[in-house]
Amino acid sequence: MCGRFAFYSPAEATAALFGASGSLDLEPRYNVAPTQYVASVRNAEGGDARELVLLRWGLVPSWAKDPAIGNRMINARAETVAEKPAFRAAYRRRRCLVLADGFYEWHKEGPAKIPYFISLANEQPFAFAALWEHWRSKEGDDVIDSATLITANANEFMSSLHHRMPVILEADTAERWLAGDDEVIDYAVEHTPRLRAWPVQRSVNNPRNEGEDLIEPAGDVLES
Repeated sequence: MCGRFAFYSPAEATAALFGASGSLDLEPRYNVAPTQYVASVRNAEGGDARELVLLRWGLVPSWAKDPAIGNRMINARAETVAEKPAFRAAYRRRRCLVLADGFYEWHKEGPAKIPYFISLANEQPFAFAALWEHWRSKEGDDVIDSATLITANANEFMSSLHHRMPVILEADTAERWLAGDDEVIDYAVEHTPRLRAWPVQRSVNNPRNEGEDLIEPAGDVLES
């Protein structure tokens, strides 16, 4: 599961790494939580271009009566995403990338759960494999474009912290994902770039807390 992440690199420059253009007025974020809007890259409608957009984290299927269903749809399991009714249409036609610099995972150590921050060892931004969906209220004019992050079984490094991990994409695997490649998830997990992880203060547990201090190491740094 991935329930919290950080994105503090410039959005436009990061999007350009994945072939997208656009502009967003974003502040650096160190504690992005579900239901908040996240910087994303998707194929633009009616062409080959890619666009930088904001999507609400927590996918709301087009057929949903209540958009609150999205609060439970922050992740989609790679093993079942092609068949699950909530995700299968988006998997076929509406893939996207969610931009990030790192993510948090909570590791159980004795009776406590210790938050860890995980990033690329080279300190570069990356993208999560994701899906997006368009929802319009049948009773009014409310419109929501939302997203969910794809998760898979953890690789050897991440398995020391948690049994699941988000699917991390760089430029080459992102290209395959957006093009509809059905085998890229397994490939991306197997070829996940080198990662770093370190424990952080529990203040990150509260989604109202923000700031660079949230990712400051509170213990030893682990590297894959």
